[in-house]
Amino acid sequence: MKTTTFKLTGVALLVAATLTGCNQTTSDASAPQAAKAEITKTLTAKDADSFLARVSEEMVRLNEEGARAEWIYQNFITEDTAALSSAANQKSTEAGVRYAMEAAKFDDVKVTPDQRRKLNFLKQSLVIPAPQDSKKSAELAKIGAELGSLYGKGTYTTKAGEKLSLGDMTATMATSRDYDELLELWQGWREVSPPMKDLYTRQAELANEGARGLGYPDLGTMWRSNYDMSPNEFADELDRLWGQVKPLYDDLHCYVRSELGEKYGTDKVAQDGPIPAHLLGNMWAQTWGNVYDMVAPENADPGYNVTKQLDLHGYDEKQMVKGAEKFFTSLGFEALPETFWQRSLFTKPEDRDVVCHASAWDLDAKDDIRIKMCIQRTGEEFSVIHHELGHNFYQRAYQNQPVFYQNSANDGFHEAIGDTIALSVTPKYLKEIGLIDTIPDESKDIGLLMKMALDKVAFLPFGLLVDQWRWKVFSGEITPENYNTAWWELREKYQGVSAPVDRDKDAFDPGAKYHVPANTPYSRYFLAHIQQFEFHRALCEISGNTDPIHRCSIYNNKDAGKALNTVLEMGSSMPWQQAYKVLTGSEQMDATAILDYFAPLHAWLKEKNQGKQCGF
Repeated sequence: MKTTTFKLTGVALLVAATLTGCNQTTSDASAPQAAKAEITKTLTAKDADSFLARVSEEMVRLNEEGARAEWIYQNFITEDTAALSSAANQKSTEAGVRYAMEAAKFDDVKVTPDQRRKLNFLKQSLVIPAPQDSKKSAELAKIGAELGSLYGKGTYTTKAGEKLSLGDMTATMATSRDYDELLELWQGWREVSPPMKDLYTRQAELANEGARGLGYPDLGTMWRSNYDMSPNEFADELDRLWGQVKPLYDDLHCYVRSELGEKYGTDKVAQDGPIPAHLLGNMWAQTWGNVYDMVAPENADPGYNVTKQLDLHGYDEKQMVKGAEKFFTSLGFEALPETFWQRSLFTKPEDRDVVCHASAWDLDAKDDIRIKMCIQRTGEEFSVIHHELGHNFYQRAYQNQPVFYQNSANDGFHEAIGDTIALSVTPKYLKEIGLIDTIPDESKDIGLLMKMALDKVAFLPFGLLVDQWRWKVFSGEITPENYNTAWWELREKYQGVSAPVDRDKDAFDPGAKYHVPANTPYSRYFLAHIQQFEFHRALCEISGNTDPIHRCSIYNNKDAGKALNTVLEMGSSMPWQQAYKVLTGSEQMDATAILDYFAPLHAWLKEKNQGKQCGF
């Protein structure tokens, strides 16, 4: 799974970053509770209106300043541009903290539903809220920087004396089939994280204090409050969705474990327990696509290679983007503005360093949308471009919403929309645009579905458990002495994946995953993996598709495009359930769309697993 990014100009860009520290000049931590209550009594809905109007005006300005500074930094990496980006980010973050604290003062004031939604948005968009104490705020900022530095500078020197970066190790984990080499790298990277443990413990304490200052019992509850349902309902909803897809995951796990047992020996891969985490082609065993060659069905070659077809038809990088744009215009969307083509980055410059990570940008919340990619002329990148433009068309669709609502319906939607579009890059679509001559028969579908399942289905339990662990840390259910033990208990429970060697009690393996020291909420990725298949199924039904949904493409269907645009235009102005209903007819997520999509593969897996002892 290739991770991509979108850049927001709405409230999310302003306050979703990890807190970098500020003096809480507007805080009132020393005031007696009675005095605070008196302040609240004097506030009215009219005051809320004035506050929101002022914040809106300031946010529009700060967002554009920040987006432009960050664009310049990522496209021209120097110490000076890094300083400009850092200064703009700190300015926005400090404003975001101030807005959240001021918004909390309206908690007991009678306001309109729209005002309440905007006020809650300001409160809940802080990822790591600072305590209302300048010294503790500064301490929290310092911890965040130290954690980021420990991860970002992490390296491992092998037994042979070679110093490796995480990128070097990741590349080897993807391709090596040497059990001992994989084990050394797996253990080596996890030497980076033990120094994080005490820092993370203190950070959780301070962030919890900040969350309590905003009216939440702990940070996990605050994170779960951002989904238009109660925190407990949201947690229950994730468990329900996981229950729907678990049978498919269990059969995929059983089959892959069996194949890995044949490769490495059942003494190393026991056939009645979890899979050792270093054997799945990924440093975190979160996606398994890199072991496809070991588990691929026989005769699964679809008979074409998109990378070769792109070359054969003379597609350069810009033509690949033009081809993806045509997908959206075929649905009825307006063509991308000329500035998109003038200002986007499509290829890696030879004269300077840039951040090549694929990303979609909205710089002015109007029409200045762009992508930034160092495009490789491959079939995978062709799909990624469709995904990135999904972000861009979403950003443009909600540009007329108030700045508070210039975001996706919930934090899973943005990634889900991009991936929904990528699901339509099917053989049928490739034939329609002239890249291939014939559509492979259905006997070739198992290989294509297996490739996708190793990334999409295999990811689901990992996407769920990262926040399961953090929520328990924030609530105090998991204590520091049990950080690592609880982490591996959850990984075995949900993924059926185990540490390949006994882990020291002072290890901090969660910190070896970027999103933990970076404090990036992770449930959004689980949601996106559920939602994209449901959106795809719904759009296929709207389009009148009669093929199995894994063969469906909505290319050139205006009805599907109209329904999609209706949801995109809503931004986050309404509860996500209402946006969901527009597209799917229901306000509740339904993971059976994944089961429908992978139905042929699931039947194949069940046949292959006959006689095997599945489960972990």
